[in-house]
This record gives sequence, C-alpha cells and structure tokens, in this order.
Amino acid sequence: MNITHHIEQASRLFPQKDALRFEDDALTYSELNQRANRLANGLRRLGVKTGDRVALFLPNSPDFVIAYLGALKLGAIAVSLNVMLKSSEVEFILNDCTAKVLITTEELTQEVRPADSPQLETILIAAGQATQGVSLSQLMAEASPIAQAIEMEADAPAAIVYTSGTTGFPKGATLSHGNIISNMHAQRRCCGMHPDDRLLLYVPLFHCFGQNAILNSGLSTGATIILQRRFKPEQVLEAIAAEQITMFFGVPTVFIKLLNLDTCGYDLNSVRFYFSAASSLPVEVAQRWREKYGRAIHEGYGLTETSPCACYNHGDKLGSIGRPIEAVEMKVVNGDGVEVSPGELGEIIIKGPNVMLGYWNRPLDTAKVLKQGWFHTGDIGRMDAEGRFYIVDRLKDMINVSGFKVYPAEVENVLYQHPAIAEAAVYGVADPIKGEQVQANLLLKPGQRLMPEHLTAFCAERMATYKVPRTFNFVRTIPKNPTGKVLKRLLRQDVPAPLSAVSR
Repeated sequence: MNITHHIEQASRLFPQKDALRFEDDALTYSELNQRANRLANGLRRLGVKTGDRVALFLPNSPDFVIAYLGALKLGAIAVSLNVMLKSSEVEFILNDCTAKVLITTEELTQEVRPADSPQLETILIAAGQATQGVSLSQLMAEASPIAQAIEMEADAPAAIVYTSGTTGFPKGATLSHGNIISNMHAQRRCCGMHPDDRLLLYVPLFHCFGQNAILNSGLSTGATIILQRRFKPEQVLEAIAAEQITMFFGVPTVFIKLLNLDTCGYDLNSVRFYFSAASSLPVEVAQRWREKYGRAIHEGYGLTETSPCACYNHGDKLGSIGRPIEAVEMKVVNGDGVEVSPGELGEIIIKGPNVMLGYWNRPLDTAKVLKQGWFHTGDIGRMDAEGRFYIVDRLKDMINVSGFKVYPAEVENVLYQHPAIAEAAVYGVADPIKGEQVQANLLLKPGQRLMPEHLTAFCAERMATYKVPRTFNFVRTIPKNPTGKVLKRLLRQDVPAPLSAVSR
C-alpha cells in the first residue's frame, strides 16, 4: 500500500492526459509521475529514508504536488507548513517533527532559520535563487525518472498536517497511508468523480481539504486538476469558463463572496457539482445559491484528524451534514460519553479508517481526543431519526449568557437572512453580570446601510431575546484562516475597532 499508487496507475491508464494545469503550464500523468520519481530519487541521494520527515513550506504550485508525491513514494512523511507562518512558527514545526529536509522557495527562506533547527540537514529551493540551500530543479535533473513507490503498511505514517493551534501550540495530526487512501476513495465515490472531470483547486494544498479531498481524490480518479495559487474571485470565475470546470470546491465564505458578486458576465454552465466544507454552510446561503444557479451545494463534514471527510450530504437536506461515509461510524454523546437520543444535543464522536493515528509525539493530547477508537471532535451537534447529522457549533465557541447556551452558528443563520448583510461572525465577550454577551461583526453589501434598531428588531422577531447580539460591529474585514474559516479566537481576543457599533 502507498498513496502514490494512484499516480502510478493513472500514468499507465492515461499517460498523455493532463493531470495538472497551472497558469500557462500543464503536466500529463506520465510527466507528473516521472517528476515525482526524480524527486524521490533525489531525496534518496540526500539520505532520506522511510519514516524521515520532509517538510513542505510551499505555496500552491506544481512544485508542492511533485514534492508531496515524491516524498511519499520514498516512504518518507510529508509535513505541510502554512505559507503564512512566521519564523518562530516555522521553527516550532520543523523542530517538533524533526524534519530532515525542507522544500521551500527563495522568498519563504526569510522565515527559515537553519541554525535554530539543528536536525535539518538540507534546504531545497523550488523557486527563485538557491542562495540559501540547494536547487530543487538541479537535484531532479540529476536524478532518474524511474522509480516505484515503496510498499507501506496501512498504519504507516504518510503525512503530518498541523492544526491551526486555536489553543496553545499547533499539533501535528499524523495521517497514515490507510487513513488517506480510505478517505480519498470514499470522497471520490460520494462526489461522483470520474476521469472526465475537471477539478478547480485553489484552496491551500497545505490544508487537508486541498491535499486529500481534492488533490488525492482527483488523482485517484484520473481527473484533470486546474491548480490556482489562491482564491481570487475574478480569476476563479474566468477559469471556470476557460477550463470548463465541472467540479467546484470551496468553503462557505467563498460561496458567500460569489453570491455577493455580479456574475452575469461569467459562464458557469460547465459546473455540475458544488461542494462546501471546512465550516458549516448557512442554510440561507445554500438556498440563495440554489435559487441563483439552479444547483445544490453538496456539503461535507470532517476535520484534519479525520483525513478530513467523515460525513456527506448530497444536497437533499438543507442544514444537515448528511450521514457518515462508508466504513465510518458517528454518534452524539453527552459529557459522560453516553450516546444521547435522536434530536438531543451533544458532542459528535467519530470512529473509522479515516481517524488519525494521533498527534505527532503528543501522547497526552492524543489520549484526550482518542478514546477506545473514537475521536472526540469538540463539535456540538445532533442526529435526527433518519440518521442525518447536524452541526450546531464548536464546543469552545458556545456562548454562555446567564446560564443559557447560545450557539453562534444559530445566530449567524438568522443574520444571513437579512438582505443587507454580506458576512456575519458571532462570538462571545465577557460580561460582569451575565458571564458572557453575544456580539456580532458584520460586513454589509456594497451600497447598503442598516439602522441598528432595525437589525435588533429583525433578530428579536426570529430568536429568543438572550440570543440577540447585544453589540453589532460594522467592520471592513472579518479575520479568516487561509481556507476561509472565520477565526473566532481572534474575535474573542481582540474586540475590533469597528466602523460603527451599537449596543442594546
């Protein structure tokens, strides 16, 4: 078993078919496999062995894909680093995983301090001048294009994907070959991928969503992947028509942004499938999308620790994340770990071949979330009588107002019903009397004005009084991570200086 058997098989079945398209370049399956072979052989010459960690500090580019595949072919462990990290954060991850080789760019080397990572033996420069390190292209040019993926056990570590570190230092979720292979096949079947599909990939490759749900699933299908550096609305819309994209993957904030744009001049007719993940998709957004484009947004649920997909909704039940994918079990439990009845709220836990091995070198942290094979997600949800699951919110994002529980997603869903609101982020702030109070940061649609009294009344008609935000902040931006997920921890830590605000 080896994840990269998918690229080797596709190179035999579709040698001349485009596997990867990026800006003005294209790589066929045969070419992509040969470049991954060169990378694997080059790493072997550097002394990289099975189980060694190879860190990828790279933006979305063919270099990332080649480096990832090459490391896995050799049986090494690919470690993904967020390209937005600064030097101290990079240092922490390199030392935490004890990376032997780092593959990065000249530009990003300014955030790398080799002297602070003594176990790091080689830095390979994939783009720019190799003033600090060895040229990756030169290493590959001198290596053979012939190689074969090393056979690995199902539970052999394949990738370490670091969590965002919402509390304390980031933790490296360690995913095995078996984890990723089971998940990419399940994702492929759930989404109905086939070799004629053309997948748009702009979400970060260093994130589990881009790496497994799109890249690995697409390669295992023999599809063509159109890779972009990042999400830029106009470029994305242009690419859909120019590349005849058939499958579109994004996070809720992407769909919100596109809904708020005038897309009349763009042809989206080639897209047969829309998919949202990484955070809950507001029901109002899903309804508006279906009304505007005539197609449902399919929704997936999972976490980095579950490779990532665990649950899938085919778009037939708005507000639900659907049912567990094949071979995966899910249930809702109370604080004592006892399963609750349908309709009752509790913590969602997951068991299956997609659940990570654990956090790299963190047995205590692993023991807190992995109990008797069940991964405790920290997500609050419920299951209905038909076995469909629903996410209410993150356990840590819940707001406690005088003993009453307020789930931000519930309040955000109401705010999204207002025609003037483009984006909403609800969170709790400390209150000396009530413990916490509800606060909302809002982005208005262009040209819209909103009287705070009107918004308060709008919310009060649709939810209990204690759930209505006490303060509305009208802001220019809402902080998000690279995948587009709202960073509630930053909102809680740093109450913004709003353009205007109102408190009840």
